[in-house]
Order: sequence, then C-alpha cells, then structure tokens
Amino acid sequence: MSDLGSVAWPPVPIKTERLVLRAPEARDRAAFVELLASPEVHTYLGGPRPRAELERELPRVPERWPGSFVVDLDGAMIGQILLRRATEHRRPAAAGKADLGYLFLPRAWGSGYAAEACAAALGWFDEVFPGEPVVLTTQSANLGSMRLAAKLGFTEVERFRAWDAEQWLGLRPAVAPST
Repeated sequence: MSDLGSVAWPPVPIKTERLVLRAPEARDRAAFVELLASPEVHTYLGGPRPRAELERELPRVPERWPGSFVVDLDGAMIGQILLRRATEHRRPAAAGKADLGYLFLPRAWGSGYAAEACAAALGWFDEVFPGEPVVLTTQSANLGSMRLAAKLGFTEVERFRAWDAEQWLGLRPAVAPST
C-alpha cells in the first residue's frame, strides 16, 4: 500500500455531527499505541503488536501521511481512517484503486462513529479524487465490518483465502464529480 500521492496534506479538519477527522498529532501517540496493541481491535487483523515494541518504535507523531485521518471525539482520538492506494494488492480487482481501512478503540464501538467517520472520509476522497472507485477488504467473519461496508455502499467483488481466513473484497463505485 502507498499513500495517495501529491494531494495537499493535511486537509482542513473534517467536521461531522459528532466527530472531527484530522491529521495525526503528537498528542495521539498514546491512543495509537492502545489501538495497535489491542487484541480486540486486531481480532481479524492478524493479532496485536506488542505494546513495548510500539512504545519503542512509533514516532512522536505516528501515521502522519496523506490519507491517514485521526478520528477525534471531544478532543480525544478514538480511531483512525486510512485511505491508501492499493498499488501492491494481491487481488487484480483492487490493484491501483484507493483502499479504505479503519480502526476504532473498543470503547468507541457500537455508537455509529465508524460509519460517520468513514462516510466523511469518503466524501473528502470524492471531492479530491472525483470519479475514482474505492475498495475495502475485511475478513468475512468480521460481521460488524461487513455491515459497515454495506452501509457505505460497498458491494462484493470476490471472496478469497488469505492469512488463514476467508477475506471479502468490496468495491464502492466511482462517484460522479459534483457540478
């Protein structure tokens, strides 16, 4: 995966009804450690990273690159939205397309924050990259992620086996540029 290229970054923070999507800052480092070390968050992502390793290796401002949004609720990070170019994706249907990913702290689950944040990030993407489709991959066993993908307008392209589990690849068609 690679970033989105020469897009102006960071963008003006994106405000939704309850959230702010913004570029990562130094104050988010502890939340990134918590997010990346969480066994619950990484149930379908190959397992968490060791906390001590993250404390040692994460830079002062983690994940600061075009397409990486912190999801902020009342001044605190609760998750991350990732939009990256799937340049090396294993599936031909995804190669070269933008790929949506998201991680949320367990305390933020079940409140609709992921849907709200992902919809806002996709809205930003549609303005910056009009007419481009977006893909999303998740384990088919991750029912919450499957529901979110459907809510966001992704439809199944294929299922495949990788990382010892069935994976689901969805596509959100290109959104026509607004006039």
